[in-house]
Amino acid sequence: MAERKARVERNTLETQITVEINLDGTGQSSFDTGVHFLDHMMDQIARHGLVDLTVVAKGDLHIDDHHTVEDIGITLGQAFKQAVGDKKGIRRYGHAYVPLDEALSRVVIDLSGRPGLMMDVPYTRGSVGGFDVDLFEEFFHGFVNHSLVTLHIDNLKGKNTHHQIETVFKAFGRALRMAIEMDDRMAGITPSTKGSL
Repeated sequence: MAERKARVERNTLETQITVEINLDGTGQSSFDTGVHFLDHMMDQIARHGLVDLTVVAKGDLHIDDHHTVEDIGITLGQAFKQAVGDKKGIRRYGHAYVPLDEALSRVVIDLSGRPGLMMDVPYTRGSVGGFDVDLFEEFFHGFVNHSLVTLHIDNLKGKNTHHQIETVFKAFGRALRMAIEMDDRMAGITPSTKGSL
């Protein structure tokens, strides 16, 4: 099997971002973005998705976190799309329910080749540690639009906003892990009746 790795650089007047990803990793991660709460959440993707992930970002944080968070999502999506390749032999679909104390989230993903995000997370607060939680939707929009996946995210229960968000990211990592797994019964076959994804 070919290595499923990628390194993508994205440079704009607002941000300079490098993402390295190994879809067949062990959950190792390294982050230097200046947005510490996002780093903590991306660590959940790596550990629960068993992907190795390195993200380095320099952005206009003196304005706010928006451009940096969105552009990390975009660059991660580009790297993921490159690493996953032609998708032959993968499971394609993944899903996970993850609890954390009172919070429970469900994430379902389809590596469909069609970008789409449905996200329903009724945050109980507008920020965590100074981080604007609305930016997580921008992160996931950036990811799906550039990885070309369909992603459904639902927080089913939760009172603590940190818990709500953490269950989303852990479930995302678990769902991603399932979707990118190789299926011996589908070896060399594209998991679509269309013959391509």
